[in-house]
Amino acid sequence: MFVRKELRNNGVVKYVRERAEGSEAVDATAPAGSSRDRVARSILDHGPSSAADLAERLGLTQAAVRRHLDALSAAGLVTSREQKVYGHRGRGRPARVFLLTDSGRSTFYQAYDQLAADALGFLVEAVGGGEKGKDALVAFARARLARDGQRYAHQLGDCPDTEAKAQALAGALTADGYAATVRSAPLGEQLCQHHCPVAHIAEQFPQFCEAETELFSQLLGTHVQRLATIAHGDGVCTTFVPRAAPPPHTETTTTNDATAAPGRNPA
Repeated sequence: MFVRKELRNNGVVKYVRERAEGSEAVDATAPAGSSRDRVARSILDHGPSSAADLAERLGLTQAAVRRHLDALSAAGLVTSREQKVYGHRGRGRPARVFLLTDSGRSTFYQAYDQLAADALGFLVEAVGGGEKGKDALVAFARARLARDGQRYAHQLGDCPDTEAKAQALAGALTADGYAATVRSAPLGEQLCQHHCPVAHIAEQFPQFCEAETELFSQLLGTHVQRLATIAHGDGVCTTFVPRAAPPPHTETTTTNDATAAPGRNPA
């Protein structure tokens, strides 16, 4: 997140060297508090900005600013367009200005989780609270997952067994941001979600985890067991998927025709 909490000594040295040399290499994964973060924060605070504007605001060379902008652009956090000119425009092409993409904005703190929690809390109270409120949350959670469930079911349609279905479901969940994997376990598989986009909401409203577990059971065609959740403080959401039991073994015996049917005289 582009939030500068403190100015460490190594940051001061880095900043002074950059001003003096204008040749600092840019690491797209530089820690918060770096000059790259200051460039992004300046765009957030001031809106679309040219390299010259940023250099003047931050006390950096334009060459250094452009390297930071290249790194941010390569990471999909910044884009550029021609500067809008109002009134008479002089000769030459308009300067290019840089602005944050949706991904770039999302790296800064946003209150979406709190907004969602407030809305769900209002829903609970609006229907009367208590059991009615819980029932309303369950209905909402199930309805929210139903659309995703239809997509997932389509991807699981041709899978021959439970293990293949679990692998296909992990792929579908990963595409939706859950970073899911499957690993073998005694008597079954473990479906692991290493990220949960709604973890903060599910922490307050466990009905979302319960509805997701129900959906997994429906998609996989077997009872599943939730072993751990990120919302409850675990490192990974883990769901146990039991392996289908093999068909019972039936023994066939060959009988003598003379004794095959008691009381019957052999021909």
